[in-house]
Amino acid sequence: MEREDTITPNGNHDANHVASGEANNDANGDASHDASGEANRDRDGNRDRIVAAAARLLSDGGPGAVSTRAVSSAAGVQPPTIYRLFGDKQGLLDAVVAHGFAEYVNSKAAEEPTDDPVEDLRAGWDQHVGLGLANPALYSLMYGGHRPGVSSPAAVTAFEILARLIRRIAEAGRLAIPEERAAALIHAAGCGTTFTLIATPEDRRDPELSRTAREAAIAAITTDAPAATEPGPVAAAVTLRAALPRADALTAAERGLLREWLDRIADPDGRRAETP
Repeated sequence: MEREDTITPNGNHDANHVASGEANNDANGDASHDASGEANRDRDGNRDRIVAAAARLLSDGGPGAVSTRAVSSAAGVQPPTIYRLFGDKQGLLDAVVAHGFAEYVNSKAAEEPTDDPVEDLRAGWDQHVGLGLANPALYSLMYGGHRPGVSSPAAVTAFEILARLIRRIAEAGRLAIPEERAAALIHAAGCGTTFTLIATPEDRRDPELSRTAREAAIAAITTDAPAATEPGPVAAAVTLRAALPRADALTAAERGLLREWLDRIADPDGRRAETP
């Protein structure tokens, strides 16, 4: 039932009072919104300053230099701000690594892939090693600064980029072993080579070490010609397995069954973890 407006002793409707209240509410709401927006900007500004300060300390002195006291002093904030934004020191280090890796990825984003995925893998290897030598502290945190079995978010993203590149090689019919094993081999060889070079004084580094390791790893996972032109079921199964996600004519259950069969053919000596 609708409420009727009443007449006040001075002849004004209660509607004026309601309108006034709504205006006050709108004003209060706008003020709250502005305050909230300003708080978010302050938080984002503090976060950016803290990450930048921690990145400088990491580059100059390694992980040991990234203490809460040093970072708060360099960023011009109080230590509780760091805990509020990042939880703990590990959370801050994760943010620094993610920031550094994002800048690295963005710098490479303009480089278009070529028609030869194996050449793109070579370029990716060289970029990976280059990142480690240019930013050894950042690289060490990405790939060596976490608990066993736990990867940094940036390292997970980097591995996903590698996996996509390996899939391109498989789709081209040039992958000789299962995708997961190929990605793991390139990852292990690339990280091992980079850490070895980082640990070696610059004037004693073998300039051919990275190239030799790269070519050995690539030779272990690829074929010189598309697998479709070579006899044998293993290479053909690897190629078809890479293209399986695009097989729209199959149901999800059928793709799962065919994936299992192809995995057995491609990797007859052992079971592999299933991937999409």
